[in-house]
Amino acid sequence: MSLSLFVLKRLGRGVLTIWFAVTVTFLMLRLLPGDPALALASPNMTPEIRATILAQYGLDQPLPVQYVDYLGQLVQGNLGTSFTQGVPVLGVLLDRLPWTLLLAGSSLLVTVLLGIPLGVLAAARSGGLWDRAVQVVSVTGQSLFIPSLGILLLYVLGLRLGWFPIGGAFTDGTYEMEWYLSVLQHLVLPCLSLVAAQLGAYVLTMRSTLIESLGADYVVLARANGLPYRRVLWKHALRNALLPTTTLVGLQLGFLVGGAVLIETVYAYPGIGRGIYEAVTQLDFPVLQGAFLLLAATVVAANMITDIVYGVLDPRVKTS
Repeated sequence: MSLSLFVLKRLGRGVLTIWFAVTVTFLMLRLLPGDPALALASPNMTPEIRATILAQYGLDQPLPVQYVDYLGQLVQGNLGTSFTQGVPVLGVLLDRLPWTLLLAGSSLLVTVLLGIPLGVLAAARSGGLWDRAVQVVSVTGQSLFIPSLGILLLYVLGLRLGWFPIGGAFTDGTYEMEWYLSVLQHLVLPCLSLVAAQLGAYVLTMRSTLIESLGADYVVLARANGLPYRRVLWKHALRNALLPTTTLVGLQLGFLVGGAVLIETVYAYPGIGRGIYEAVTQLDFPVLQGAFLLLAATVVAANMITDIVYGVLDPRVKTS
């Protein structure tokens, strides 16, 4: 199979996945308890006012009609208007997107930079004290509930010790370099929470695949030819062991996005996750639909890019 056909198949699968996510999100939001008209008017409004509000936003139409209208607007790039803010949903999401990208991107970067070396060291000392300690810490981290971990770090490092701010994304009234420093300080605890929860997966994956690679025939042959162990480890075995880790980056992105939603709520971080929480409490359907669409598209795109990169690194994938 050629690379172009391989990419087209992955692209078609991604479009179907996004459509399925959009459909499920649309239906699930309509099952939420509560009246969306309350987000637009007083609870004491008359039935006539409520009917007028629902008609204005098309919520008085049958569900299939609402769904078709929504897809039609979506194809045109219109995500609708926020019930509570009265502004286009796209603008609301774009205001919050940079903060979520900063949090998720920094967490992923730190996790990869720590996970790969720790996994390599654990595999190189397989069966030793360091290997067992790394495995215990990794499994413990994977079993933690992200909001609980966030609250613990918030209480200990933020409230009790006062090392880091306890909420928000920056301190008001700061200027230029002070503002950037403030952003970094507010980023530490949310980033640390996500890193601690997902680091174990990278460490354990790298460890297991590298141990398998070290037992391969080409590694045994390289060692028999007198090549130093470190050179064989880092130059030969590690190259093949990185392939499953590359896939893991795409798979873990879904976990990272979900974790970011929870962490942003815990730390009142002004990203899309915090926006989802606020929109749920206000039954702001357009914002919720737009946010879930954006998150789904991000995860699908990351997985598609991972598949393509994997196919380039390992041509056998394209012919499977």
